[in-house]
Amino acid sequence: MNEDTRQEDPAAAARAKHAEYLLPAVANYYDEPVVLASGEGMTLRDVDGREYLDFFGGILTVSVGHCNPRVTEPLKLQIDRLGHVSSLYPTVPTVELAERLARLTPGRLKKSLFTASGTEADETAVVLAQLFTGSQEIIALRHGYSGRSLLAQSLTGHAPWRAVPTQIAAIKHAVSPYCYRCPLGATYPECEVRCATDLRELIQTTTTGSVAAFLAEPIQGVGGFITPPPEYFQIAVDIVREHGGVFICDEVQTGFGRTGSRMFGIEHWGVEPDIMTMAKGIANGMPLGVTIATPEIADAFKALTISTYGGNPPSCAAALATLDVIEGEALAANAETLGARLREGLEELQRRHPRRIGDVRGKGLMQALELVVDETAGDRTPDPESTSRLFEETKARGLLIGKGGLHGNVTRISPPLIAGAADVDEALRILGEAFAAIDSQPG
Repeated sequence: MNEDTRQEDPAAAARAKHAEYLLPAVANYYDEPVVLASGEGMTLRDVDGREYLDFFGGILTVSVGHCNPRVTEPLKLQIDRLGHVSSLYPTVPTVELAERLARLTPGRLKKSLFTASGTEADETAVVLAQLFTGSQEIIALRHGYSGRSLLAQSLTGHAPWRAVPTQIAAIKHAVSPYCYRCPLGATYPECEVRCATDLRELIQTTTTGSVAAFLAEPIQGVGGFITPPPEYFQIAVDIVREHGGVFICDEVQTGFGRTGSRMFGIEHWGVEPDIMTMAKGIANGMPLGVTIATPEIADAFKALTISTYGGNPPSCAAALATLDVIEGEALAANAETLGARLREGLEELQRRHPRRIGDVRGKGLMQALELVVDETAGDRTPDPESTSRLFEETKARGLLIGKGGLHGNVTRISPPLIAGAADVDEALRILGEAFAAIDSQPG
């Protein structure tokens, strides 16, 4: 494409500059990526003025809608008042947010350290666990995702997101509670949740016998919204604690009402974390990561530390405003109600397309479809090609969705928590049309 054409076509120019000036690893969705320019509520617009219904929420981050004035107005006021001072100085938004999180989080979690991302939050959690227990070994889950630093990549159990071999020692990966593709070849509930009980042998055979922590997402996000059975965390966490470890709950994707009816995902499993990490939906898109721990664990960190951007006043002001909206508008309850409506519609799609849709799973407004070659014939071979075709068909009809799973064959559906019944019905209508279009195509 020549320079004159680029100048006449803003979308083409942006795509060309992205290819020229950004790392190739910064991949985009779609054969022809959507160049987004503005958003409001559930709607996004590209540079050409075309509108899209957003059912991915910036990777489960836009929790209360795009450019929600109840968040942007306090944010603007804070930027005009005080933008940055670093963690060397206390500010009112920072301490108010820390106090608020101590009230909202389950159990005895109380003391926070603010950073700029979920990756940093997980890094902090691992250090805290090692300092508190005096042990070094960390258990993570296969199919889990923890971020993009060297430690976070080493924790991640997902080859496409590991750019280099494991660089950090003392990390062990347990089998995932992936019932649809049980790594132990068992069937729930006859399996007696062997994916959880296997942690005992993992610790006894691959560690010193004493571990620092077990780090897990309540629902594995990038892994494809893998949702453990009800007994899983109680069994797994009890085993880890028997061997001296603490439980790090990664709520980066599941937190703040996303899973419906409760503020945090782990509350569905009735287990209290010793350390919790969060980011994404906490500030409706402003950069903010949090590690919160019980007092005794937090107090084990005696060395000096600093976060230049962590807990900056604008991000904390946005987080406080976001929490006001989530609590004030009962969005966790909305996620439960609308999530049930969405799930019912997705299961109806599965009945209409039983060959292609192998599994429907998730909680609240965090739902997934796993596409396979032929479920009706017992062929659960992942089908990333159909997933890519589904993306193109939904994009053409004005719906944005997400992707995940080890093989890229899982459709992730996670709209902002403000979604209404009409939004869910429209998304289901478009998904139905998209599946019908795929079925009519050769191959």
